[in-house]
Amino acid sequence: MEQTEGNFDVIVVGGGNAALCAAISASDEGARVLLLERAPEDERGGNSSYTEGLMRCVYNGAEDIRALSPDLTEEEMKSDFGAYTEEKFFDDMARITQNRTDPDLCEILVRSSRATMHWMKDKGVRWLPQFGRQSFKIDGKYTFWGGATLAAWGGGRGLVDTLYKAAGKAGVQVYYKAWARELLHSDSGVHGVTARVNGVTRNIRADSVILACGGFEANAEWRSRYLGKGWDLAKVRGSKYNTGDGLDMALRIGAQPCGHWSGCHSVGWERYAADFGDFSVTDDYERDSYPFSIMVNAEGRRFLDEGADIRNYTYAKYGRIILDQPGQFAWQIFDSSVTHLLRPEYRSKHVTKVKANSLEELAEKLDDVNKDELLKTIREFNAAVKRDVPFNPNVKDGRAAVGLAVPRSNWAMPLENPPFEAYAVTCGITFTFGGLKITTDAQVVDTNHRPIPGLYAAGEMVGGLFYFNYPGSTGLMSGAVFGRLAGRNAASAAKRAKAA
Repeated sequence: MEQTEGNFDVIVVGGGNAALCAAISASDEGARVLLLERAPEDERGGNSSYTEGLMRCVYNGAEDIRALSPDLTEEEMKSDFGAYTEEKFFDDMARITQNRTDPDLCEILVRSSRATMHWMKDKGVRWLPQFGRQSFKIDGKYTFWGGATLAAWGGGRGLVDTLYKAAGKAGVQVYYKAWARELLHSDSGVHGVTARVNGVTRNIRADSVILACGGFEANAEWRSRYLGKGWDLAKVRGSKYNTGDGLDMALRIGAQPCGHWSGCHSVGWERYAADFGDFSVTDDYERDSYPFSIMVNAEGRRFLDEGADIRNYTYAKYGRIILDQPGQFAWQIFDSSVTHLLRPEYRSKHVTKVKANSLEELAEKLDDVNKDELLKTIREFNAAVKRDVPFNPNVKDGRAAVGLAVPRSNWAMPLENPPFEAYAVTCGITFTFGGLKITTDAQVVDTNHRPIPGLYAAGEMVGGLFYFNYPGSTGLMSGAVFGRLAGRNAASAAKRAKAA
């Protein structure tokens, strides 16, 4: 039997970074807030818990970093942090999305990013520079690149735990194992949700609802339907609970779909990873040092420009290309002169790795690759490298391999210094780009192009920001910015509804 309950001003559906920022923001406005987290408490946090906790934000130099990370030592402050201006953020969003990003939403994202970082700091989040992951040490000094410098202490899990603590202090009530199934609505708008909480169906009423429960990346059927052939075979990097339920609920009451529904964030991932994220090993599965490799498929051929750009601007689109290869896998092959630059996860025990003292031995050990074609590919690549251009991992160095059928633009290192190392990868999907149309107040819009009273969205559910690709670490930033915005406006709408 269904139960009906109320006494809430705002219901937030979801349990990750965007949902928590929404809940805290609404509570800041005096709202009585309920957060519905579909997962059990020990798996809380959605995709946010599986991230590095890295946030792309505007900063104008070292003093801005110091303001957000006051615990840095004087020695750490000697690092070259550079700057990441609003103009650069705008340029990256336009370039990476092929000029399709929604200009109004993009402006909110960029211009709110620094203030949102400070707001989260005030809520208890500790920010630290990503030494070793977003920088390389050159001549004794860390030099940062790629625009994403600060991460939450403790990574994604640390971020989520801190925000839950802040939500608790703010009086937010949390239901775990709370699977939202339907929006309660009428001609006058949305008035709550129907949810199964610990197996019991409840109608929970509120004046505003914020949907912040992720995309459909963990739904194999939807992936095949919207992303296309073969996407049911992709590994899921994060939460198994992001199955598109929030999108489905909203679409059923007339919400307008928006954005790149056939697009997603996907990366090179351990070939034999688990089908879904696993907190104990997920950090070991990413394979993002490919700019210093050559990447070959089962035919022994290169199939993309490994050095087209800084990792932060290519990694989120290369998973799709790997999925399109025969057998949905590839190998990243490294010369010993660059293996010291590999990210820590390459040295984990959860890795499919081959090591060889000659190229012929390597070809024999990669028994799922055409050996003759592989050796031919390596010979042609080695001969094409512009050896007179110095190698520099911190910038696009122009060290190309010229005259090849598949271009190589930067960081080309010939494979000639053994031992050689090869790592097997497949496609890991992070999140989907298709979402809901929202206003600049984060209110969901219907297919008549009118805002739906009482309904807001944040996080992966916001459509129109990302197309084709994604500047690394923009997802958490977007979730926080639009979560905070949605919470503030949903609380204000609830106050108006009470007064009416």
